[in-house]
Amino acid sequence: MRKPTTAELIALKGAELALSELLGLYAVRVRQAGVIREISESLATAGLTTLPDFSTCPSLARVRLVPVAATTTVEPEEDPAVPADPLPPGALPQRLLLGDLPSAVGGLQCVPRGAVLSQATYLMRHEGYNQIPVVSNMTELHGVVTWKSIALMYENGWDLTLENAMQQESLPVFDSREDLFSCLPMLVDHGYVLVRGQDGRISGIVTYQEIVRRFQNTARPFFLLGEIESLLRRWLGARLDAEAVRAVQATNRKQEHRTGKVEDLMFGDYVLLLDGAQRKTALAQRADANWNALGRPGLDRDQFVHHLQRVQTVRNRIAHFDDKPLPPEDMRDLTSFARQLRECVR
Repeated sequence: MRKPTTAELIALKGAELALSELLGLYAVRVRQAGVIREISESLATAGLTTLPDFSTCPSLARVRLVPVAATTTVEPEEDPAVPADPLPPGALPQRLLLGDLPSAVGGLQCVPRGAVLSQATYLMRHEGYNQIPVVSNMTELHGVVTWKSIALMYENGWDLTLENAMQQESLPVFDSREDLFSCLPMLVDHGYVLVRGQDGRISGIVTYQEIVRRFQNTARPFFLLGEIESLLRRWLGARLDAEAVRAVQATNRKQEHRTGKVEDLMFGDYVLLLDGAQRKTALAQRADANWNALGRPGLDRDQFVHHLQRVQTVRNRIAHFDDKPLPPEDMRDLTSFARQLRECVR
């Protein structure tokens, strides 16, 4: 990560940028927690912030760099013991574009049109590729050599040339700004899609195998977190009354938003409902009563609350669709906590 100078940022005051352009100033693509902190501090040093907030706006949004004073408003006083929910509504990505995948913009191995067939097949074997494009200057796509197209060449008895070995029609090529899910049918049919960057050059390739790996590494935690939150709401909602929920909502909600409904709680509120060691005495005492109401005397409360807090931390880390998979210990925490909750709810 690099940082623009304060003078460079001040020169951009009032400018409107795509979110990707703002991140590009810092040579990053993904809004991880550390990245958000560094950018916020850098902007603050220059006396700037963004409208809307760059840390939570949709990935395709545009932001304006404005003086900090322009966004100063009087906020209701909050209890310092109550952490703000770092995953507010709208923080999750609205769309996943092809260009959000590292392999779609990370470059790829190609061969020129005048190459011999053995050059292509050697690269395919050596690199473990199932396909390799044939291009000129990374802009003109002539075809794609695949093991299937090579087999077809042999079956038809054609001369063993690069021209005869490549597929040239109905090639799966998409712009990097294309929605990923709209490309999936073509990806399933071909096993890959080629990606063009905004400059018209072939910028990468996305394979079926990569989508499967990404789904496992990135989407599975989302589903586990969704299941955990659903199970918590079912369990707590069936055991705790509306007054217990309102007591927590009173710490960070306006009067009209204190619904007494578990489904209106933020994830951090679940911790406040059950944590007897929190600093605010009144909430800690209520948490004791709430825990007893759950009717699980054999369940170790300290460990349960600790794991609930760990899940909250993991949840905050994946607020943005990062290409890095969760560490194995985080996946174990999510999986084991979901299993624990299933036993509590049944």
